[in-house]
Amino acid sequence: MSGVQLVKITEAEGESRLDRWLKKRFPQLSQIAVEKMCRKGELRVDGGRVKANTRIVPGQEVRIPPLPEGAAEPRRADQRRAETEISDDDAEMIQSCVLWKDQHIIALNKPPGLPSQGGSGQGMRHVDGLLDALKFGYKDRPKMVHRLDKDTSGVLLIARTDRVARALSEAFREKTSRKIYWAAVAGVPNPKMGTVRYGLEKAPGHGRGGEGEKMVCIHPAKMKDHPEAKRATTDYAVLDALGTRVSWVALVPITGRTHQLRAHMSELGHPIVGDGKYGGSGQENLGDGWGAQLGGEISRKLHLHARQISFDHPVTKKRITVVAPLPAHMKRTWTALGWHENDVPADPFEDLE
Repeated sequence: MSGVQLVKITEAEGESRLDRWLKKRFPQLSQIAVEKMCRKGELRVDGGRVKANTRIVPGQEVRIPPLPEGAAEPRRADQRRAETEISDDDAEMIQSCVLWKDQHIIALNKPPGLPSQGGSGQGMRHVDGLLDALKFGYKDRPKMVHRLDKDTSGVLLIARTDRVARALSEAFREKTSRKIYWAAVAGVPNPKMGTVRYGLEKAPGHGRGGEGEKMVCIHPAKMKDHPEAKRATTDYAVLDALGTRVSWVALVPITGRTHQLRAHMSELGHPIVGDGKYGGSGQENLGDGWGAQLGGEISRKLHLHARQISFDHPVTKKRITVVAPLPAHMKRTWTALGWHENDVPADPFEDLE
């Protein structure tokens, strides 16, 4: 066994989840081991108890308890550098995703299938691992300020300095920024505009390290019976529909919980098309189900896209809005269903506020 270690988060490591940061340093550690250390209070940040998904930032100090032999030695710096080397193709790919940038912020159109960060089953190719290709002449590595699920595409903001990263993170916490997602969902929600307020509780995953975790919806009246559940709110609006089989919806996450939009739409009985985890992969169902006869032009990929984000620029103070074009598989679906991007309001909720 190793001894107790006190490790300070460096600027180069940036902001991250505690479990992901720890497993980067000690790859032999399992997710179960990390969560056990948190439950027992052995793993602490700045002296306080934490959960595995606690956000950590540069300057904080992590107390790491004695680790089993084989997990106690962190990877050497040269090993970490080798793992984070970026190929020319990957550098070109991530740079081609840039929608907008200035001296302080970069906005990407994240492609579907590319994780925001590393983690269980994510491999080494992810946005966080490619950020060195987005320095564009700056000395310091840019930092992500929010995330998208691996299979969700769309606008992702990257801060070019620590000061801007902190300001944008605060804007997300204070809800002064606004995100609008587009999705294709099974059937047509009724009413066509509304708000979902189900809480979300994490169900354990099926993998050895907790992979495959899923969020379970909890009725607001039952939240007191589920202390681990977190309150979650989503606004939705139907923008167009193909009969009663499938509809185009706009979604605004008022809170930012894991899989919130996917779980909420599934709870309504209208899962997002292509979402195998939450019941939206029935495109080839026979009979009168929602998926019947949608046709082979409808991709099995997740149809969820972070279409637009608006925020107050932390330096210029101007209101900035960035819009991301649909990914290729959703464009094909929109074409097949006769939907047109320019035929709907940018913010269908605007007149109600």
